[in-house]
Amino acid sequence: MRQHTEGAPASSAVEARLQELGLTLPAVAAPVAAYVPAVVSGDHVYTSGQLPFIDGKLTVTGKVGTAGVSAEDAKGLAAVCAVNALAAVKSAIGDLDRITRIVKVVGFVSSDPSFTGQPGVVNGASELLGQVFGDAGIHARSAVGVAVLPLDSPVEVELIAQFQ
Repeated sequence: MRQHTEGAPASSAVEARLQELGLTLPAVAAPVAAYVPAVVSGDHVYTSGQLPFIDGKLTVTGKVGTAGVSAEDAKGLAAVCAVNALAAVKSAIGDLDRITRIVKVVGFVSSDPSFTGQPGVVNGASELLGQVFGDAGIHARSAVGVAVLPLDSPVEVELIAQFQ
């Protein structure tokens, strides 16, 4: 996985941990339809589904389990989606250090009908969140195979985080 790593120093412990992993938060992707990137309700923030944009572009398109997108590539893209979801969370609550728990992750994998490795793909997001948040990154999860995703993305991830 690669992600844009230039820019200002980390402004939080979570962002410092991302930098240790070679990652920085990107700008929040502009919505492509009638929605917002994240919504706060009580002490939870819910993100919209995040695509694996790197520097504002989808670098890979197509279905997982075909010649175009390997499961391993898709796993890396799911991690990119998780970073993009954290950027959406930050846009809603201002500081990622306010997160006390990643509650739930939902991953959608655009896949060939014979592909059954969706959980392994979504592990890319889950493992990254565990690396960044430790025990607070352990979450409930769904990994769902779908026929197609927006812009022909191979994967999309949304999350729910609790914060103080």
